[in-house]
Formats: sequence, structure tokens, C-alpha cells
Amino acid sequence: MHSVPVRIRITAAVVLLVGLALTGAGFVVYVLQLRQIDENVNAAITQELEEFKRFQVESSEEFADPAALIRANLRSNVAGENELFVGFIGGEWAFAQQNRYSDHSTYDDLRTDPALAEGVNRVLPEGGSFRLDTELGPTVVTVQPVSSANETADGAFVILYLLTSDQDALGDVMRTYAIVAFLSLIAISATAYGVAGRLLRPVRRIHATAQTISDTDLSRRLEVTGNDDLTDLSHTFNAMLDRLEEAFDGQRRFLDDAGHELRTPITIVRGHLELLDADDAAEVKTTTSLVIDEVDRMSRLVDDLILLAKTRRPDFLRPDWLDVGELTDDLADKVSGFGDRTWSVDHRGRGSAFVDRQRITQAMLQLVDNAVRHTEVGDSIAIGSIQDDDALRLWVRDTGVGIGHEHQQVIFDRFRQVDPNSLPGSGLGLSIVSEIARAHGGDVGVTSVLGGGSTFTVTLPRTDPQWRTS
Repeated sequence: MHSVPVRIRITAAVVLLVGLALTGAGFVVYVLQLRQIDENVNAAITQELEEFKRFQVESSEEFADPAALIRANLRSNVAGENELFVGFIGGEWAFAQQNRYSDHSTYDDLRTDPALAEGVNRVLPEGGSFRLDTELGPTVVTVQPVSSANETADGAFVILYLLTSDQDALGDVMRTYAIVAFLSLIAISATAYGVAGRLLRPVRRIHATAQTISDTDLSRRLEVTGNDDLTDLSHTFNAMLDRLEEAFDGQRRFLDDAGHELRTPITIVRGHLELLDADDAAEVKTTTSLVIDEVDRMSRLVDDLILLAKTRRPDFLRPDWLDVGELTDDLADKVSGFGDRTWSVDHRGRGSAFVDRQRITQAMLQLVDNAVRHTEVGDSIAIGSIQDDDALRLWVRDTGVGIGHEHQQVIFDRFRQVDPNSLPGSGLGLSIVSEIARAHGGDVGVTSVLGGGSTFTVTLPRTDPQWRTS
């Protein structure tokens, strides 16, 4: 099944978003207009009620009953458009006045509507407003009680406001809005389709170029032209290919180096086993000891290779808060058993750091082991730590043979041993230290002079908020 082209998906997304925006805007306009209608209706009704109350107060004429008062008010007041004034006497429709320009020619249906009479009588004698669906449409009914001489509310001035014309006008506005929005959506769809095509044209060129890049040839790069977001994308893609090519080259070198290092003990073991005289007990014993030693060396080498492979995994570190001074003391206790050297602590750091205790301890002990390998009995080896606002630094200093400047840049490479006279090892120790530092976001460096000893320093940069210096 073919996937939907990106151009169509982009156009559909734009149309969907614009459609939702237009729908939301229409809904907001509709709600606001309904609220405006309600406010206008309330204002009109309030005005009529105030005029009626003012007529009651200011009129100099004496009225015999509520009916006479209401009739007199209707003679001096004119119903507005969509309004109907009704006099309810004794709970029944008695008389009414409508606007002379009103489209409604008769109110007989309202006169005989039992729901209207029931609603008016329900809110008497306190008065009030309610909505009612009548034959003429939705209507707002407002009741103003009118009392007789004995202060009994046996009459009412009722204002009926018909909402049909206002709601019809709002409906016309919304239908016009819907037509304009629909036509706009069609125009936006066509425009979005055309713009998406122009925007995706460089992406199609990138796609065509990317298809020519294979897992065996990562040398091809995208042609970069222009100065826009797609140009930045091309630069990012080329940078990614550079990293992939470097990673693949590193893996190939790693496999070549590992294969070479593992081939040596295998060749030794196989050669001795092929020449083994099974009837010679002494030779069997010697060969067995040699094979076990080579297998142990191969096992350590495999363990180191596995550890190096794990350093790029996200779960390689398990950091937690630890006290730098306690870590330094713990290292000092452990290193004294590495050999007959003069051990000391240069400096004891203060504060707390967010690091993996086991991995940092492993790296420092590896540096101590390396120092022991390149020193003699009685030489000095010191460890130290210091922490400031920028970084945590831990070091191992020795007074051994030192390292030449030409070798200081390569000693952290895998399987690199610059001193052929040193004790045999896998050549991975310093690589492991470097990877542990890198996993913490830091690095490891060395300062050394031939014959003047070496100092290896692990630097872990500060990364807020996982840092405390007090």
C-alpha cells in the first residue's frame, strides 16, 4: 500500500488547522452575538419598566384600579419593534398594544396560550422574567405587578419581547460567515498545496541524494545551496553522515584491533597444543599452565572490550550524590595495597558531586595501576581531588619514568602501549578511563616529562543543578 504523499498530508494539515480556526472563530462570534442580543433585550425591557414606574410616580391622575393605570400608560407609551405590551387583570389577558410597524398582524395565539397565562400567574405577585416558546417563536416575558388600593397584586403590566427577528438576523450573519469561510478554505487549500510543492522540492532532491548513500559508502554528501531552514537541514544531514562515517570507521578499527589482540593468545595456545607430547607429564603441566595463563589474559581482554562497548549505553552510569572528601579517603585506603610505593594524598576536595562512585573509582584505580606499572619500589605515587565552581578534578601523580611528548596524544587509544618494557597488559586500561570520563561529560589528560614522572587528571565539568560545592 502506497503511503499518502507528504505534499497532500501537509495540505490536509493546513486545511484542518485553518478549518478548526475558522470554526472556533465562528463559534466565538455566535456566542458573543447571542450575548449581545440578550443584553439588548434586557436593556429594552429595563427601559420599559423604568418608564412604567416613572409614569406611576409622576402621573397626577388618580386611577381607580390597576387596569386603568395600565391603559393610561399604554396610551402614553409606544411598544418598540418586536415588543408587545399586555395588561393582565385578574390573571387573564385583558388588553394589549403592539408596535404599529410590527410584522405580526395578530396575537390571538398568544392570547389563548395557556402556558403564557400560567407563567405570568406563577411569578405574581413578586414579578420577574422567564423565557417561553410560543407560536411566534422564543419570547422573553417580563411581569411587573400592579396593586389595587388594598395593595393586592391583582393586575400586571407584561412585556413580551419576541426574539425571532433578532435570531433570524444572527442566523443570516452566520450563514454568510459560513459561506465566506468555506470559500476561504478552498482558496487556502489551493495555496497550501502549491506552497507545499515548492517547499518540498528541495526535500525531494535530498531524498534522491540520500538514496545513493549506502552502508558501504558514506562518502556522498548533499549539495548545500541557499540560506534557509532546508540549507540548515542539509548541513545537519551532512554532519550526521560525518559522525556515522567516523563511527563506522571506529568500529572497523575496533574490530581489527580486537581481532589482532585476540589472535595472539589463540595462536600461542594452538601452537603449544599442537606440539604437546601427551606422554611427557612435565611438558603437559607446563603447557597447561601456559594455556591457562593465556586464557585468563584473553578473558580479561574480552571483559575490557565488553566494558568499552557498554560505555556508550545510556545506562552505563548510575550517578548519585557523593562526598568528594570521602571518595578521596576511600581511594587512599584502596591504593595502598597496589605495591611497595610511597603513597600520599596531595589534596582532599570538599563538597558533593553527582557522579557514579563505582565508575569513578574504577577509573582512578586504573590510573593507579598504570602508575604502579611505570614506577619502581620506593617511588612516590599520590592521589588528589579538588572541586570549584567549574569542575571536579581527580588526579594520580607519580615519580616514574614519564611519557614522551610524542606519545602523550596516543596513550588513550585502544591497545596502545608505548613502553615495551612495562608489565604486560591489554592496552585498554587508559581507553577505559577516557570513556568513563567521557560518559560523565568530562575528559582525562596527562602532563609528563621523561624521567620526571606523570600526572593523569580526570576532569568532570560542572552541570547544574547536579552539583554542590559546599
